[in-house]
Amino acid sequence: MSILKTVNLKGFGKRHSGKVRDFYILTDKRILIATDRISAFDRNLGYIPQKGAVLNLLAAFWFKKTKDIVSNHLISVPDPNVSIVKNAKLIPIEMVVRGYITGVTNTSIWGSYEKGERLIYGVKFPEGLRKNQKLLKPVITPTTKAEIGHDERLTEKEIRQRRIVSPKIWQEMKKVALALFERGSKICEKAGIILVDTKYEFGLLDGKLILIDEIHTPDSSRYWIKKTYQKKFLSGEEPESYDKEPLRIWFKEHGYTGHGKPPKMPPAFVAKMSRLYIAIYEKITGKKFIPNRSKNVNKRIQDNLHGIIS
Repeated sequence: MSILKTVNLKGFGKRHSGKVRDFYILTDKRILIATDRISAFDRNLGYIPQKGAVLNLLAAFWFKKTKDIVSNHLISVPDPNVSIVKNAKLIPIEMVVRGYITGVTNTSIWGSYEKGERLIYGVKFPEGLRKNQKLLKPVITPTTKAEIGHDERLTEKEIRQRRIVSPKIWQEMKKVALALFERGSKICEKAGIILVDTKYEFGLLDGKLILIDEIHTPDSSRYWIKKTYQKKFLSGEEPESYDKEPLRIWFKEHGYTGHGKPPKMPPAFVAKMSRLYIAIYEKITGKKFIPNRSKNVNKRIQDNLHGIIS
């Protein structure tokens, strides 16, 4: 079973690379390829087998489940790792919605709260909260969408002052983000999962708001096991996670938070993370994940795209 580190497609022009996706820009659409790269602390930290396919297929599942709330960019999924999507003008704001106070990164609200801050992202938090506690209602904590380096915190006031988007579009983004989070929470709850927090990215297509990138994947969201959450919370233990939080914790425990050379993940831990990604796909979709065992993923993708994109 090969690992998809990057792609080199012929006949589609220049390859562009993000943290975990490679993409090719065509006239009115683009080819998005979800690789097996794993990123945290704004760094590429290695590769997790089957991760790219899980992300791509799970995002497609969620795009279908939420298209009545907001239009999205997905056109088709010709390969487990590939989505053909509409080209949209990116809105450089990541809409992070949080239902619980938690996290280990520098943009997490728990890190700030633990230091004594109570006004975080322009949102007032009450005294007496504990890590991993459910908030009275979900909050939006937006960040910049950085092409290189760290995303930076934003407040609603700053978004208005900088005129990143029009007031009308901003109001729509907030309304849609909360509606998407509510829909995701209900579907996850039926699967025995808590949708803890997540991020959404939006673009404009013909002046209208459209959901882009990914939605409710274990890369963009935190998932906890519902049946053990309360017991773990009351005892002060970390909840059982079905996302990449165990990876963040592993690196932090090994002294890495984004600076210097990251430690290499041992094979057993890589295999554990791969199983975790597959498990969350199966829990949410109710479908069996079938690993693609192609020895040459690049060739498979090229073959699957043949004749589809003209």
